[in-house]
Amino acid sequence: MIRHIFTLLWNRRRANGLLILEIFLAYVVLFAVGTIGTSLWSNYRQPLGFRYDNVWEVDFSSGTQSKAERYVTFEQVLARLRTTPGVLAVAPTASNTPFSFNDSRTSIDDGALRDINYYFVGPELREVVGLKLTAGRWFDQRDATPGPHAPLVIDEQLQRALYPRGESAVGKLVPLNGQAKQRVIGVVSAYRTDGELKEVHASMFSPLMPADSATHEVRVLLVRVAPGSGAALEKRLADDIRRIGPGWTSTIRTLPEMHRSQIKVVITRPLLLSVMSVFLLINVALGLFGVLWLAISARRAELGVRRALGAPAGAISRLIVGETLALTTFGLVLGLLVAVQFPLLGVWGERTSVYLTAMALATGALYLLAIICALYPGRLAAGIQPAVALREE
Repeated sequence: MIRHIFTLLWNRRRANGLLILEIFLAYVVLFAVGTIGTSLWSNYRQPLGFRYDNVWEVDFSSGTQSKAERYVTFEQVLARLRTTPGVLAVAPTASNTPFSFNDSRTSIDDGALRDINYYFVGPELREVVGLKLTAGRWFDQRDATPGPHAPLVIDEQLQRALYPRGESAVGKLVPLNGQAKQRVIGVVSAYRTDGELKEVHASMFSPLMPADSATHEVRVLLVRVAPGSGAALEKRLADDIRRIGPGWTSTIRTLPEMHRSQIKVVITRPLLLSVMSVFLLINVALGLFGVLWLAISARRAELGVRRALGAPAGAISRLIVGETLALTTFGLVLGLLVAVQFPLLGVWGERTSVYLTAMALATGALYLLAIICALYPGRLAAGIQPAVALREE
């Protein structure tokens, strides 16, 4: 049966060549969409590690003030914001805040571990965004006094990378590239400022104490506000900053708004590819349906002879479906030859499991499409009456 099906396809290879090419292109597009979709879903399932509801980001510019003047003004702004009704907590931080598309990466041990998110944060950050501490402690006033090794907090992913045997990182020294070793004082679950859809990177934190604002030139504050706070509180914060710091300007954004903007940017490419794949699948479906319809019309005499020789209707229907699946297989084989190059060459830097899942999804989708397209023409072929078909011939 299988050999007979492939013989029939080979005899009509010119007519089927274009359809095989369409199936091949559809497989490549579906594989790309599946890879991106699987990666996004895998990233989404990982814990975000913090809360962003009722958190505002305050970006400000200190104008032409000197470092000394900026430090005094910054302390006054912090003190004022912390006593403002409706403000629950304020944390100074570097500019790589959640959903801001800003990042600061570093490496450990001469590049053995790369692309680690590095954050300078105030001790209040844990309260502002609700970081979950899983081991050790968070920054406090003890870290304001310089010691032989600067304190460091890391996340669980970095701890697993540094100590794959399950050893705790608390108390260990971490050699940062180009810097002195820092001592790990705590471990948090995660802090994925790139968002839940982006690739998961390990994270580490260094304390940003009040005195550091003079040297680091802090320009961002994360502020947790009371639920329901709106434009009135936003205007009051902006007015207070402008009144305390002559020449200072500020911009206030909410993290939920920044999160929605980031989601829109991240999913634009997958959505465009999905639309392309839908149109391509429609073309493949129409092509399969049309080829089968014409093939049945051209083979009515052949199918009528098969029925006259005793072939049951089910066998005729299975023959049409089998030919369709065999035709689809030719296109899939070509697509698989292209797809297997991605994990071998590391084209997109995804895990092998992501590529394999995408291959399986693309294969299953095209086989399902082929079966759906072949069912109705198969029923038409099975309903051919031998006497009618032979008389027409």
